[in-house]
Amino acid sequence: MRGLRTWWRDMSTAAKVETYTRWSFLGFPVAELLALGTTPFGHLRLASASWLLALVIAHALLSLVTTSRTFDWLCGRRERPVNLLASLGAATGALGVVTLALGKHGSGGPDAAGSMYTVTVGVLGFGLCLTVLGFDRRKHAFLSVVGAAIGTGGVSVLLGIPLAAASGLAVAVLLVAGFLTSASVFSVWLLKAVYELHEARDTLARLAVAEERLRFGRDLHDVMGRNLAVIALKSELAVQLARRERPEALEQMIEVQRIAQETQSEVRAVVRGYRAADLSAELAGARGVLTAAGIECEVTGSGLGLPQEVQSALGWVVREATTNVLRHGNAVRCSVALRREDDRVVLTVQNDGAPEQASSGRGSGLAGLRERLAEVDGTLTAAPCGEGLFRVTAEVPLPEHAPHGHPRRAKAEAGAAADRAAPRSAGVDEARPRFNKIVATSEVTS
Repeated sequence: MRGLRTWWRDMSTAAKVETYTRWSFLGFPVAELLALGTTPFGHLRLASASWLLALVIAHALLSLVTTSRTFDWLCGRRERPVNLLASLGAATGALGVVTLALGKHGSGGPDAAGSMYTVTVGVLGFGLCLTVLGFDRRKHAFLSVVGAAIGTGGVSVLLGIPLAAASGLAVAVLLVAGFLTSASVFSVWLLKAVYELHEARDTLARLAVAEERLRFGRDLHDVMGRNLAVIALKSELAVQLARRERPEALEQMIEVQRIAQETQSEVRAVVRGYRAADLSAELAGARGVLTAAGIECEVTGSGLGLPQEVQSALGWVVREATTNVLRHGNAVRCSVALRREDDRVVLTVQNDGAPEQASSGRGSGLAGLRERLAEVDGTLTAAPCGEGLFRVTAEVPLPEHAPHGHPRRAKAEAGAAADRAAPRSAGVDEARPRFNKIVATSEVTS
């Protein structure tokens, strides 16, 4: 039993809705057999009763196979079973005619005839509601119901059933089949809507990753594009000067070396995510994205007043944790709590619907967060905290209480200050005239 509960809890919402809906409709053929079993057949000959039982069993088995294949089609796993759907529709109509004939011409009186007419209504109702699962448009489903009701009345009149009884049968088929068909149409709509929502959640996660990749590519282009152009130009200038044995070639190569080292530092900053994340914006974005995905999100606390480096580090934690909630598990509720204690700031992200074998923080995304938090002497823990619950906790000491004064950050700031103090290299547009002038002077001297 525990294994069944675990299996059900680890399923996504879309898979749960599909499983529930599929087995609900697979129960219709079983209900059809049970209804037949409670119908008195004493008024029928043994041969007629045997044939009727065989036909109903065959109809129920065909309904089971067709329903299963149709749900596979609805979920995009196979093509629509057109032949099976047509066969089920034809078998439903034929079985309805047979039960009408047995009700009219079988012996046993009005009570026995009424029992057979009840079987007719049940067979047509169950058969139609399973057949319309494979229809693309709702109006076609309801037109089928109207057609079945009219057909039932017409066949009843042809078999000699009184007009009042035939009209009653037509109305009964219209009501029962209409109700069951409406349930089928609504169930198909709900299943498709849930799967579209599931795909939308995956799309949100992929878009977040794609946006970060675009940002990364754009930043690399901005950082390296100009510097590489300057390096190429100065290297060309140094080559020309070296060929003419001019001492300025050494100065140009020293400048190339300095620009290359500066570019290397800037690329490291880009890779580490140098762009500061706004904690308030990340908290608001997490609430908006999770709510749009159908997850109840509660955010408490504010990042106002916190140092910028602390906000940036915690903002990345909120972004990564939100992405994990969207992509993993089957969350219904998520809470994001930010609280400030005496000497530190604690951020907690907790969600339900976590899979049984939830990662305990060994993923590459969480490893990257630990590296970011290490820059501000922070720590990160991520582990299950109860049945179906998963919690990510980040703790960052405030700068004045940091054990080492944020040595990595201090080193990075010192390096940035040194870079600002060093003379900036000439841009491409500035270096090109200088390059032409030096080369021209060298040619005149030669």
